[in-house]
Amino acid sequence: MPAVQVRHLSKTFRKHKALDDVSLTIERGEMVALIGASGSGKSTLIRHVAGLVCCDREAGRGAVSVFGAQVQDGGRIAGNVRQVRRHVGVIFQQFNLVGRLSLLTNVAIGALGRMPAWRGALGLFTRAEKLLAMDAMRRVGIAQHATQRASTLSGGQQQRAAIARALVQQAQLILADEPIASLDPEAARRVMDNLAQVNREDRITVVVALHQVQYAIAYCPRTVALRGGRVVYDGPSAALTPPFLRELYGAESEELLLPDPVVTAPKPRVEPRLRPVLAGA
Repeated sequence: MPAVQVRHLSKTFRKHKALDDVSLTIERGEMVALIGASGSGKSTLIRHVAGLVCCDREAGRGAVSVFGAQVQDGGRIAGNVRQVRRHVGVIFQQFNLVGRLSLLTNVAIGALGRMPAWRGALGLFTRAEKLLAMDAMRRVGIAQHATQRASTLSGGQQQRAAIARALVQQAQLILADEPIASLDPEAARRVMDNLAQVNREDRITVVVALHQVQYAIAYCPRTVALRGGRVVYDGPSAALTPPFLRELYGAESEELLLPDPVVTAPKPRVEPRLRPVLAGA
């Protein structure tokens, strides 16, 4: 059973086609990059997979499932989507931490889906839940900041806290929407290292939207490239050479290339089977 199945997904904002008949399958344990220039549809696709927005209502078209459970179909969110979301950790560019709360509390919030509502509302975490949060923070290298207010942490530390929160959530799928867009290169490398680590060691499926192709090549065996809301490439990241990117994106390719190379990162142990898909093929 695939981790993510997207079928004929389209989304229109007024007259703008953000997604245009997108179909995609991501297998369990993969680490996949979504790349594309601004407005290509990366964030919109991630939000649809997470069940945060509905696709266009077209008869018999537009469906998303996660681990075999329906997220949406034909422009309607599934009634049990909250149950599905328990297994999906979403990491946003803006970190989405509560600044006045401690780092420990922010990470422990990942356990809310398994807690009684009254305990969650009061923020009462058990010793076991706090220990789970501490262990997750150790894994991403921020445990020493457990008692600090989240607002005092750097952007990179806050983003690693979001990864730790997904670990406490016990997510089977992590959707990361431009998680390194606002970070300096060193902080970006650490965040990507952490995502690669949880993919490799926990076999958590990771889908990460990236604006910089070099990170996709260094960390993700497979890349899905979007342009104008359509999938224009689906295959090995190693094939994304500058000439090939210019073929796919034209002048927009310059937006996707960084001036300096990214440090090579370890790949997941199991390479997924990849089938290149080119526009018009």
